[in-house]
Amino acid sequence: MQIPAPIAFVAADGDVLINFGIFAGREVTAAEIEELARALLGYVESVTVVAENRFVADRDTEALVHQIRIEAGDGDAAQLLPIAERWASACVAERPTEF
Repeated sequence: MQIPAPIAFVAADGDVLINFGIFAGREVTAAEIEELARALLGYVESVTVVAENRFVADRDTEALVHQIRIEAGDGDAAQLLPIAERWASACVAERPTEF
């Protein structure tokens, strides 16, 4: 049985990653990124939000992954994770995409 990917998680480097494309089936909009940044600024002094497309491949599979990276600097990633999860879930629910 395959364990589903989490909608968001804290990476080894301390950034918060959001598996946006997997759950939303689309890329994030600029307005959604701005909304996320405003929500995060309630908890940190400054933040960088990066929307990135990553091509991941091995000998058996290939995948294009659209994810959001939150670079919180001196912020506590564990504190930002629930905010990221709520934001991503709301984006998915607000604009669902048929697969």
